[in-house]
This record gives sequence, C-alpha cells and structure tokens, in this order.
Amino acid sequence: MKNMKTIGLTLLTAFIGGAVAIGAYKLFEDKSLGNLSLDERQKVYFANNPSKIISSAGALDFTAAAAAVSPGVVHVRTTYNRSASSSRQGSDPFGDMFEDFFGRRMRPQSNTPSMGKGSGVIVTDDGYIMTNNHVVDNADKIEVILTDKRVLSAKVIGKDKMTDLALIKVEANNLPIVKLGNSDDVRVGEWVLAVGYPLTLESTVTAGIVSAKSRQIGILAQDNIDPNNYDPENPPATSSIESFIQTDAVINRGNSGGALVNANGELIGINSAIASQSGVYEGYGFAIPVNLAKKVMDDFIKFGEVKRGYIGVTFQELNSDLAKQLNVKEINGLYVSSTVDGGAAAAAGIKKGDIIKKLNGRDALTSAELQERIGRMRPGDKAELTVLRDGNLKNFTLTLKGASETKGADGTSSAEASEILNSLGATFAPIKDATKKKFGISSGVEVTSVAAGKLFDMYEVPKGTIITSINGRSVNNVDQVNAALSSTKGNMLSFQGIGPDGGQFRFTFPIKQ
Repeated sequence: MKNMKTIGLTLLTAFIGGAVAIGAYKLFEDKSLGNLSLDERQKVYFANNPSKIISSAGALDFTAAAAAVSPGVVHVRTTYNRSASSSRQGSDPFGDMFEDFFGRRMRPQSNTPSMGKGSGVIVTDDGYIMTNNHVVDNADKIEVILTDKRVLSAKVIGKDKMTDLALIKVEANNLPIVKLGNSDDVRVGEWVLAVGYPLTLESTVTAGIVSAKSRQIGILAQDNIDPNNYDPENPPATSSIESFIQTDAVINRGNSGGALVNANGELIGINSAIASQSGVYEGYGFAIPVNLAKKVMDDFIKFGEVKRGYIGVTFQELNSDLAKQLNVKEINGLYVSSTVDGGAAAAAGIKKGDIIKKLNGRDALTSAELQERIGRMRPGDKAELTVLRDGNLKNFTLTLKGASETKGADGTSSAEASEILNSLGATFAPIKDATKKKFGISSGVEVTSVAAGKLFDMYEVPKGTIITSINGRSVNNVDQVNAALSSTKGNMLSFQGIGPDGGQFRFTFPIKQ
C-alpha cells in the first residue's frame, strides 16, 4: 500500500511538473515570440504542431511532403503604375532577363497598370513570407493569393539585391507554414521538390534531384541596376552573394520566390533562376540556400536592413594552373592575395600567401562557399579561419567588421573594395620587364585567369590582358590593384591596358556597393 502511495505521488508530481513546464512554455511563447528568430519561432510552432512527414525518398512517393508544403506556398501578384511600367518597356535588360527566368509581366497596349507574378513561402503563421527581391522590387501594389483563394494585401518588410531576397508581410493569423530546413545538410543527388506558381498555372509541384551546390552563375552581378539609368555595355561591380543550390526539378517563369524542399518537406532553398536560352525550363534551376535566407530575413525583422560582416581579404580560387603561376603546391583552397588595412583578417594575423581551407571547421574551398557562409554573419560575430601556411594548418579567430569600420580618410570602404576585387573574377600577376619594354609601358599586371559569370567574363576581358592602370593609378602587383580600388572616389571604375593582340583599350563601369 505504501508503495502504491509512493507511485501515485510520483505520478502526480510528474504530472504537475509537466503542466508547469507546458504553462511556462506557453507563457514564453506568448510573451516573447516577437523577439525570436525565424528558426526559434518555427521551433515553437512545430513543438505545438508536430510534423508527421516521414521521408519517402526510398519509395519515390512525395505525396506527404507535397501535401504538407503546398498550402504554405503562395501566389504573389504585383502591380506597377503607368510610369513604372513604361520605364520597364524601354531599355531594362535586367527586368527582361528575369522575365525570361520567371514571371513575365504582361505589357498591355493601353495605359493601364502592368502586372507581374511570382511565388512566396509562408514561414510564420502570422504572415511573414519569403520571396525574391526581383518579384516585388518597384511594385506599387503587392497581393498574396492563398491556396484557399483568399487574396491578402502585402507590404514589404525588407529587400536585398545582393542576395535577391525579400520579406513581405500579410495581416493574418493561423496560416499554414513551411518548415525551415538546413541547407548545409543538403547533399548532391538527394531528391527535392519545387513548389510554386509557374507560367499561368495554379500551385504546382515538380520533383528532381540536387545537381550541384555552391553554384555561381553570374546573374546577380547584373543586379543593383537603376532601370531608368542603365547602360547595357557597362554593368556595375557589386558584392552580390551567389551560392545557389542547383536542381533539375522543373522550374519555370512564376516559380520565382517559391519553395525548394527536401523529401521531409523542409525548406532548403528559395527558387530564383533557371539556365535557359528559351525562357522556359531546359534542365537546370537555381535556389538560394535557406540558411542564407534565414539570416537575411531575421535582419529585416530586427534591423530593417541587412547587416553584413566582412573578413577583409582579397583571394583567388586555386586550381592547378593558378597554383603553378603562384608557385604553390596546393591546388585547392582560396589564396589570400591581400588583406584590408584595419580589417578583421589583418587584425587576426592572416597574411598574404595564406591559403584558406576551412571556415568554422567546415571546408571552404570555393569563393561561393566562403562568401555565402560569411554572408550569414554580422559585424561583431566571431569566425574561425583555418589556413595553410608554410605547409601547416593554422587556426585564426576573427571578429567580423562592418563596411563602415574600415573606411579610409576619403570615405571609401576597404572592405567593400576587396569585395569589388573579388567580384571582378580575375587573378593578376606582375608582368616581366621584357613585356613592359615590348609594349613601351612602365607598369602593368597580367590577367592570369577569368572566372565564368564574373565581371571580367561579362566584359569579355580575356586571359593574357595587361591592366596598366585603374582609375588613373598605375598598378604593378595585386597589392597596388587593391590599393587603387580602395582609393576610388566617385561611382565609376576605369581600367586601361593592352589586349592580347597588342591593341590598347579603356573601359569604364559603375560601382554599386
């Protein structure tokens, strides 16, 4: 009998303790929800609404994932007034480019407003929706159409051209949401679903696999363009972040801003672009990793803008050819060409010639990998870089700095200048005295490689080109190239040099940071 009382007392205590814990949890949920990140808010939501999806990838049955995700992916309808629409009908190659990717805007012959379409992903039950910047940019009116046919007015919380992400908000409660996943866990070859509103169709689900990760295609290098003042011959230099998840799931116009989810129904990316000559699906689509999207969205909610941290280095992505030119044995990693004075890397002890191998314990061997993962961090955050120096791996702890923390006396940001140098997509090496004598020049660096999709590739500046000056400043090595960019005044960047055929050239393009 005594044992029975003891058991009963234990059960009562456990019951009361559980009730108190649940009550405290609910109190925490009610009182502090507004201060939580999107990830934390979703944990609260799914703690009360457990997901019942079991991955069916082995059986190739995605019905559970599709049923769970589809209600949380919405149709985003945009309207543009006459002046906005007329400006887009002129020379707006950026708008035309994205129309070929997603959501062609109908161009009526009358003076009625033009309209566009895209997709969005609900991430909180009170109406926060992830989408693409190019879906809502410059729109005079944004409406969200839910799967139950309700039409809700939406407002923009934040937009970021550097990542092509935007966060919009509708006034509603108890909305279906899509569970946030972890894009770092995505593996090449795994099954994924693309969910959105393609072409003139309603909610559509397609399936495919992850074809590649950390893909750069050069599409955002053409961002930050003023459609009313755009020179197609002079695209701007930017510090855009491209590290797309590539998939062969069918994606078409209108899918932009929609969901790429894994077999568990977890959001791993925001669909953003396709590789196509025809403007419709031809085999490859690209999605922004959700881990980058989560950080950008949280910044919008907390600060109203994106807070970016910089490590303050210029680097070159190693391969066998570049390693030979630099006289290094390593062919994988990021070769540090220079560090920014007053930047995070210089303060931590990173030096020119170091080869970046890891960031926070994970491999970071490509420009896309490093920039995307640094893009998830803010000024003041700590980052551990593992570099190869003199044949040994060394760890350095950096405190990331904001662009304003490394501005010179003339107001130019050295951190931003290093980002511009990286966006050029070129590597440089000093030229020999014999070459200077041959062409009758006193300075110059040779372009030793050009990355696809980067600015030099867009300008068709080939390998073997000699750059003699940048904005009128002579350059003889990478340090001087970086110094010329750091001291740039105004909004233009000018290069002079000699082409591989011996002809002289000069080209200028705007800087947009």
